[in-house]
Amino acid sequence: MNAVAAKAKAQRLRELHDGPEPLLLANVWDVASARIVEQVGFKALATTSAGIANLLGYPDGENIAVDEMLEWVGRIVRAVQLPVTADLEAGYDVGDVHTLVTEMIAIGAIGLNIEDADHTNRSLLDMKTQAERIGTIRAVASNLDVPVVINARTDAYLLDTVKDQDRFSIAIERARAYRQAGADCIFVPGLRDIEVIKELLRTSPGPINILAGPGSPSVGDLARAGVRRISLGSSPHRAALGLLRTVAQELIGPGTYDQLSKFVIPYDEVNELIGR
Repeated sequence: MNAVAAKAKAQRLRELHDGPEPLLLANVWDVASARIVEQVGFKALATTSAGIANLLGYPDGENIAVDEMLEWVGRIVRAVQLPVTADLEAGYDVGDVHTLVTEMIAIGAIGLNIEDADHTNRSLLDMKTQAERIGTIRAVASNLDVPVVINARTDAYLLDTVKDQDRFSIAIERARAYRQAGADCIFVPGLRDIEVIKELLRTSPGPINILAGPGSPSVGDLARAGVRRISLGSSPHRAALGLLRTVAQELIGPGTYDQLSKFVIPYDEVNELIGR
């Protein structure tokens, strides 16, 4: 993707965080899922690192090599017309954030998730160091004249090494630090209480990304609270696997095809979707 196209898509993704409705993201993991979500009418796409890793035979948690992740994200970018933001976990063990961001932009991804979880010991990374990395990402993108959207994730509500009574204060402290460093949106997976979400928005104004799914407030409730970005993470990928398991159990059990009949997409339609 050339620099002009990348800049335009990045600007479009940025604008979607300030539109009349929240930016909705049904995360994708391959070309087929990306084209289906695009066909349904979404305005942007986000990848799921867990979905891509699982697809290639790795458990989630930065077990996939960065080159493999970027190669697969690039396939998705080339398959669609929409802006694509990439889940790049904690940045992988690349040692050079400049290289990671430069390569991400080169494949056409114009946004990224960057998280503050240390996968080796399931703890939070040092906040100052993480803020510096976010600042570096912003500087590299600015030098390339591509206003990438940085979705800075804090795992304060996910990690069991964080005490329950400390989660909110840690999330607020990190949200402020990451915004100041150059993040465009703060992602707090695991946070579901609508009143706590409202307090987070009051205390750290700006776009917030909520990971939605069963047990979460509805899109309408989140929108009324002021949430600007709502994503599904790896759950669409896992739901697809759950459907496959149900189909397989029905086949080996009663030997019927009810679930296939309900959900199967016609062969020609899939071929047309992929081969367009």
